[in-house]
Amino acid sequence: MSEEQQTGDGAMTVIGVSFGNANSSISFTGSDGNVDIIANQDGDRSIPSTLAYVKEDEYHGLQAKAQLIRNSKNTVTNFRDYIGKQFSEIDPTYSHRSAHPVENAGKVGYQLDVLPEEGAEPKFFSVEEVAQIHLRRLRESAEDFLGKPVTGAVLTVPTDFTQKQREELKQIATEAGIPVMQIVSEPVAALLAYDSVTYGAFPKDRIVVVADFGYTRSDAAVIAVRGGMYTVLATAHNYELGGASLDETLADHFAKEFEKKNGIDPRKESARSIAKLIAECEVTRKTLSNSNSSTISIESLAGGFDFHSTINRLRFEMLARKQFDNAVSLVEDVVKKAGLDVLDVDEVVLVGGSAQTPKILSRIEAIFPETTKVASPSGKALNPAELIARGAAVQASLIAGFEQSDIDESLQPLVANAPHLAKSVGVVTADGSFVPVLESYTAVPIRHSAVFEVPAEGGDVLVGIYEGEREIVTRKVESIKEDKDEEDDLDDEEEFSDEEDEETREKVLKPATKLAEAVVKGTKAGGKVEVVINITADLKVSVAVREVGSGAVRGELPAAEVQK
Repeated sequence: MSEEQQTGDGAMTVIGVSFGNANSSISFTGSDGNVDIIANQDGDRSIPSTLAYVKEDEYHGLQAKAQLIRNSKNTVTNFRDYIGKQFSEIDPTYSHRSAHPVENAGKVGYQLDVLPEEGAEPKFFSVEEVAQIHLRRLRESAEDFLGKPVTGAVLTVPTDFTQKQREELKQIATEAGIPVMQIVSEPVAALLAYDSVTYGAFPKDRIVVVADFGYTRSDAAVIAVRGGMYTVLATAHNYELGGASLDETLADHFAKEFEKKNGIDPRKESARSIAKLIAECEVTRKTLSNSNSSTISIESLAGGFDFHSTINRLRFEMLARKQFDNAVSLVEDVVKKAGLDVLDVDEVVLVGGSAQTPKILSRIEAIFPETTKVASPSGKALNPAELIARGAAVQASLIAGFEQSDIDESLQPLVANAPHLAKSVGVVTADGSFVPVLESYTAVPIRHSAVFEVPAEGGDVLVGIYEGEREIVTRKVESIKEDKDEEDDLDDEEEFSDEEDEETREKVLKPATKLAEAVVKGTKAGGKVEVVINITADLKVSVAVREVGSGAVRGELPAAEVQK
């Protein structure tokens, strides 16, 4: 580790940075092991990814966001997703009410008035320059809070960020004075933060859906947690679903109400009118996440008329039904894309500021069985809007002691794309049931053992090692009919007789391909048999079977028989 990477006391000062398209957060792990979110100089923990200029004065964060009302053409928002892209590749939808991206010398950027002289030509800022200014401001906030220079950071990006975009972001951060140790995917960072609080240092093995409902976009990922390793099985994205689309729905509702009262549509009156309305609708939406009603009040919204109105949560949920349907579709699509059924999912973790909308939680709960835990984290340590940043800080603290060359090597494709089991591997017991020893999506190499009881009378025990496969079984459950009084008429009896039996869906693991078979002879009555399965990196499988307290029977089989 070089001297430049260390602070005066010899320890690295590492932070986590969640660079969001709409908002960013900075985090660090304290000496007590707890992760804290760093507020900027204005006291904001969630810092808008916004930059504005009023002549030569530069504004950042919430101060810059306030300029959307009076100085929208000189205010830059939602620029992160443009990094590393050509102008023809970007979607400027969320830039229509702020500085609009333009192309200059093959680069995407913005023409901003930053000079005090009258008649001066606007200055071109590339997206890379804007991102560098934003990240530099974040670094300065972290250093002001910590009282020492930042010597390393972990940044988070969406799963659809290309390698080119990641390299571009790393270069931008370096130029902003942030040495990037690692760039991790947002859903993995969020789950890492969630697991560190919920399960501690040893997260339990399970299949998790991480659904991130942000402001300008929503993303979902299916992640297999096996032995502390996180493997992303599938991802899905919706670039039109998020807090912004919910705000637009509220704005349309209130605009129609205002037009009915005053004969003026604020959406067409001026850029300032719609900016005022959108800003207040964002506040209203967040209020409705915590209470059953909210009041909106805007002075001089349009035509000199003030606007006051009230909306309750039920009305809002009816207006935003399409968005909530899209949230459900996003989760269903990512599960299907992973080749799984909702019954395969053990847990769902909702992330992002918009995830705090109660209807999103209830709608997603409805598509999963009762056995699936659907969590909308709450509280200081599990704020959905801060989970990604917290996960970046956790990862930064984990790798702070490693050499950069070791970190880089761990991200090479041959390492990052380690082979995994396509199916579970386990034992078929005496009653014919399949008991998995290694779950599907377990990374190899791996060695694991399990102990099974022998029949009560002992004797020879046949142990079969199989690959298992999941099957969804639909069963009919007879509906419970209440006893009827003698006075009930015939029509009521016919109505009960027409009731259909309910159907339930269950996940069943069944043995598929036989991998090995061994006989343990002469086991003692009431004894136990231990089965050890070892799979190497090249998928060569070794099996050891023994009676607990005695010798072993061993066998090997070719790797080609195990699917990856």
